[in-house]
Formats: sequence, structure tokens, C-alpha cells
Amino acid sequence: MQPTLHPPGTALVRTLTGHSNTVTAVAVTPDGQRAVSASEDHTLKVWDLGSGRELRTLTGHSNWATGVAVTPGAQRAVSASWDRTLKVWDLSSGRELHTLTGHKNDVKAVAVTPDGQRAVSASSDNTLKVWDLGSGRELRTLTGHTDSVNAVGVTPDEQRAVSASSDQTLKVWELETGRVVATFTCDGAALCCAVSVAPELIIAGDAVGHVRFLRLEQPNLD
Repeated sequence: MQPTLHPPGTALVRTLTGHSNTVTAVAVTPDGQRAVSASEDHTLKVWDLGSGRELRTLTGHSNWATGVAVTPGAQRAVSASWDRTLKVWDLSSGRELHTLTGHKNDVKAVAVTPDGQRAVSASSDNTLKVWDLGSGRELRTLTGHTDSVNAVGVTPDEQRAVSASSDQTLKVWELETGRVVATFTCDGAALCCAVSVAPELIIAGDAVGHVRFLRLEQPNLD
């Protein structure tokens, strides 16, 4: 077996093993103490990053778990799944708090607002949905994409969401109204996106190998 090579300045700290199928997503708690992983084995796992120990397994999805986000206070995790649902979990106990239903196809990604009160999900049904995490209630559906929505991010001011879609566009949404405030065309299917804190930039990748940096303008509040 060939030795694993690491780039200069990096070192493998540990490998976390326990999932029985592909790991599709991972989120880290804001304090850097724990990680939550999502897998095609239908489960999520909570890990202690200091020791590498598995703390608990979150079970309840009936198909691949494809996305995960953690609330800022590290109290809850939200998972997305091919079973067309999202689930809200209590990270301390592993208890399932809510199942969020409404998407008509697999849910591919999820993001949580910085205040931890709402989640935004992206689905192959071409829509996004905004959820109240306290009640599990659907607040609104964001429509406008014409193909699968593959990724979603939320701006630090909690006012907007950014989505990446196989229709080769990125869209910026106003969360309170569901209105599209900007659309950007990519050279291929938009597969991933993230929003930086300062300055507010959209970073997005597409299927032809391009990574785009887009500057977000401050919303007009008049």
C-alpha cells in the first residue's frame, strides 16, 4: 500500500470511522468541539473532535441523509434526506424534535439562519422551503428555478438566501417575502455555494469546473 501523502503544512489528526456507506456532508459546531456527519447509510453521527469518539448515532431517515447544518448555539442539527424530509435533532440527547415535510422530491441541502430560528432547504423538486425550527412549520416556498436546487446558503444578516441549481443559475432570495432579488447565470449546472461573512461574497462552483466569486450588495430597505 502506498503511503498517504499530505500537502506541506498539513497533518492528518485522526480518521473517524463508523458509517457503513458514503459520507455525504459534515457540519461543525461553532465551538469547534463536535462534528455531525450525514451518510448514505441513512444515519447521522455526532463526533467529539478532541478525541475522535463517536458520541451518538441519529436514526430516523428512511433514505440517504444528504445534508446537515448545525444551529449557532450547537443545540440542534437539521438534516436533509432523499426520503423527502428534513429532521431537527437535539444534539445533547440525540432526540428527534421535528420532521419537516412538504418537498415533493429528495432534499439535497439545508442551511440555518445565524439566529438559529429558521432553516432553508433545497430540493430536486426545483424549490426551496423556509422553515420555523421552533415549531417545525413551513413558512414559505421559494419558486423560480427550473431544475434541481443543489445547494443553499444564508447571508449573515439573515435577510437573504442564495441557491445553486442545475438550471445553471444562482439566485438570491429575500427570505421574508420569497422574492428573487438577483439571478446569475453560470456556465454549467451550479452544484455548490457558500456565503462569506466579511465581505459578503457568494462563492459558487459549477459542473464545468469554474468557481465564481460574487459580491452581494446591501438590500434596499426603502
